[in-house]
Amino acid sequence: MICSAPLAAQNLDIPSEQLDEVVVTATGTPHTLKNVPVQTEIISRRQIEQSGAASFEDILSQLCPGFDFNAGDMGSQMTLNGLGNNYILIMIDGKRLNGDNGGENDLGRIDPHNIDHIEIVKGAGSALYGSDAMAGVINIITRRHDDQALYLENTTRGGSYMDLRQHNSIGFSIGKLTSLTTFQLQHTDGWQNTTEEDPEQTEYHIYDSRNKTVNMYTNGQIGQRLIYIPSGKLSFETDGYLYRKRIFRPTNGRHPSCDVNTFDMKYRDAGISLGSEYKLNESDLITLDVSWDRHAYYYHYTDTTLEEGYDPNGNYTPYYPFFPDQEHLQSDQQRTIAELKGIFALPWDNLLSAGAEYRYDYLNAPMRVKDGRDDDWTTAVYLQDEFTGTRWLNVTAGIRVIENKAFGFHATPKISAMFKVADLRIRTGWSRGFKSPTPKEQGYHYLRTMGATTFFYMGNPDLKPQTSDYISAGVEFSRGGFSASVTGYRNELDNMITLVNVPLSQIPAGTAAEYMGDGSGQLTPRMYMNMEDARTMGVDASLTWRITSDITLGGAYSWLDTKAHVYDTKHDRLNEVTIDGMAHHKGNIYGTWQHRFNDAYRLGLGLYGRASSTRYYQNNGNGKPYQIWKLTTTHNLGQDKNGLVWRVEAGIDNILDYKETTPHGLHYGTTTPGRTFYCTMSIKFSKGRKMNTRDVEKGSLDDDD
Repeated sequence: MICSAPLAAQNLDIPSEQLDEVVVTATGTPHTLKNVPVQTEIISRRQIEQSGAASFEDILSQLCPGFDFNAGDMGSQMTLNGLGNNYILIMIDGKRLNGDNGGENDLGRIDPHNIDHIEIVKGAGSALYGSDAMAGVINIITRRHDDQALYLENTTRGGSYMDLRQHNSIGFSIGKLTSLTTFQLQHTDGWQNTTEEDPEQTEYHIYDSRNKTVNMYTNGQIGQRLIYIPSGKLSFETDGYLYRKRIFRPTNGRHPSCDVNTFDMKYRDAGISLGSEYKLNESDLITLDVSWDRHAYYYHYTDTTLEEGYDPNGNYTPYYPFFPDQEHLQSDQQRTIAELKGIFALPWDNLLSAGAEYRYDYLNAPMRVKDGRDDDWTTAVYLQDEFTGTRWLNVTAGIRVIENKAFGFHATPKISAMFKVADLRIRTGWSRGFKSPTPKEQGYHYLRTMGATTFFYMGNPDLKPQTSDYISAGVEFSRGGFSASVTGYRNELDNMITLVNVPLSQIPAGTAAEYMGDGSGQLTPRMYMNMEDARTMGVDASLTWRITSDITLGGAYSWLDTKAHVYDTKHDRLNEVTIDGMAHHKGNIYGTWQHRFNDAYRLGLGLYGRASSTRYYQNNGNGKPYQIWKLTTTHNLGQDKNGLVWRVEAGIDNILDYKETTPHGLHYGTTTPGRTFYCTMSIKFSKGRKMNTRDVEKGSLDDDD
């Protein structure tokens, strides 16, 4: 299945069979996209460049209607087919992205200019990838440049609201050693769609709030990759990064009943990984990977603030003072993973994948967790067999056995099959998902004030693990420049964890929240609880048509329905609810035209539209339906005599100037500021590179070498 656009580079007169992309996420083994046995979607480098997307969120929301985002200070609240990012595993080159912070992920670490392509596998992937993969897996494959003696790139983008994006790459190869250094910087001044506060959350109707729809922020990241290949059989690779971010939040002290921001937020992330691969022969190999990363965030106080939390002796302190320019750690999450994996060709057209994994999670939250810290560990072994005994059938089956520190042993099996008939592919599968409660869900406590109401969020040490059963069936047809697919799915979840309003009696003794629970109605305690059950079901469809070598049309549609049963402790009954963030209907449509006028200049035009119906929430109102249109232009200016390649992108986002003026504190269908403009300049220099059709596919900058 292809997400929104055909994988092949639409405007090159190259036979399509030469442009089959190799994907690895679905089975952990390489397959061409048209023959991958598990349903896979892909976004290519060319699609990313044509779309003019400024961020990873823009790429997915513009090109894949199954995704939704709702930006906030803690990160991007992402959903995939009705389930939030707690259930979505995001990987960069096969390594987990650490950043589960308050139920959100800071996706600013992902530089779109460094992406080669994105592979998306929907549904439970726990058999292959373990916890966090109950809704799907997103694997971001980065650009490499391993075969270049010298590589230099500078990309600068500017847009409305001081939206600045900077990317630089420096790569070189010396003998058996290859190095790639990357840098990115992102900044926006943020924007304010309305000055109105939600009247139900404030004591007064406020029309002059300083709160912004999206706050100002600046982030930066530097990354380093080293590859050493001593022989044709053995290779080593190490990657590392440092990431910093600050979110500037306006102080709103004029109205004591309004949400008052007395601190900015800072992120300090870092990570390192080591990996090696040894090829036993042409078909068999063994890999060993070890990685560590941390995601830490701090409050940087801008005014005197009284905080509550645990003191060093483990006692809950009602009011602890912090003063301007002080910083205090809120949460430091660290994760270490070691994985040994082998792939072996067996007789009778069987391909066996076998592996073992150890994962250790550590949480340091001095004010949020009793004793200041908590941890969790999981060990696992897994097996997977792919049988391709005939040209028309592939059957893949696997199982992972997990032992968790708190919840013992669990097994997560899967099975899938693909039938090939001429240009038709039929895929079906079933998989079991598993996710243990995180240390934050079990023991994290904090207060959050929104207007006149204060929410007290509580962990729950009695949580049960979550499990799921995912089934899907789809059909895909492709011939020449035409491709169409339809997939139906159903995901049954048991013991789904979510925040639930609970009685005041659930508040722990001795906390500031207990003192506030005086019956005034201004305190709402919320606790992580297991739902009795939950269900998501839907249909995804896509169609692309390359009419000529210059013109391509396409679109995608997603229908979704969700239901969950949660126990109402206040009224002693089960309630049926819609999972937060669900929209029944979402879709996108696009048209692109590219034409090469001469060796020095190629022009590209793109028109993109995306729409969503109402997004449903249990608290604080629903998000409004919307549609947004975007115009993009790309200008490849060729290569000068010094070997420099030039490219310019410019466009208009949200042509019809749609924006929501929903009061602060309520949900948005989209946080767009209305019509915006952008322009990007890219300059690239490479030396010692040999041109081939594979390079042409990977990006329009590359095909001008």
